[in-house]
Amino acid sequence: MADSSNKIQVAVVDDHTLLRNALAKLIDSFDNFSVFFEAQNGEELKEKLRKKLIPEIILLDVNMPGMNGFETAEWLFKNHPQIKILALSMFSDENTIIRMLKLGAKGYIMKTAEPEELHLALTSVMLKNFYLSDYITGKIVGGLNKNMEQPDEQVVLTAREMEFLKLACSELSYKEIAEKMFVSSRRVEDHRNALFEKLKIRSRVGLVMYAIKNGIFEI
Repeated sequence: MADSSNKIQVAVVDDHTLLRNALAKLIDSFDNFSVFFEAQNGEELKEKLRKKLIPEIILLDVNMPGMNGFETAEWLFKNHPQIKILALSMFSDENTIIRMLKLGAKGYIMKTAEPEELHLALTSVMLKNFYLSDYITGKIVGGLNKNMEQPDEQVVLTAREMEFLKLACSELSYKEIAEKMFVSSRRVEDHRNALFEKLKIRSRVGLVMYAIKNGIFEI
């Protein structure tokens, strides 16, 4: 087994103690991940982060008493935008999913998921900056289709930004996108940040949602 110092550090935030402990043990069993700490809600998470305990990924329950997942995700985006959030929930309605993704979550996974999917989700969030299963993608598309009569305000994108946006909807990592576009990784980051600013979006998943809603990308 690899040394824990070489593993990706994950924080598990869930108010159900038994489930939280079980998730922590499961994540610790993955070769490339280690649980940095556990917290029962957003407030406890904030206290641990104030002590400079900064994980790379937070597995964040949506429905918690006190400071819930929505409030926590919003706070994290403002105060620790470098931490990647993987939302965890029993709820699969499109409004909850879309709201969490708009608040900056890099992915969304159901509590009923198999262990293999959790490992895939954590890996994808870390390497590609997003994770959506086919089931969750279908929920998002369904929710967006309900509002197709109210598309987002059109923004003028450059040809390269449009090219990047389409590639961002694929399974490619940012490094692989840079290779496809024959540019440096830094240039790809520039395209991404420009789109974040223009479209008022916080994550790669948000870019995918925008592209689907505005007919730029089809599933």
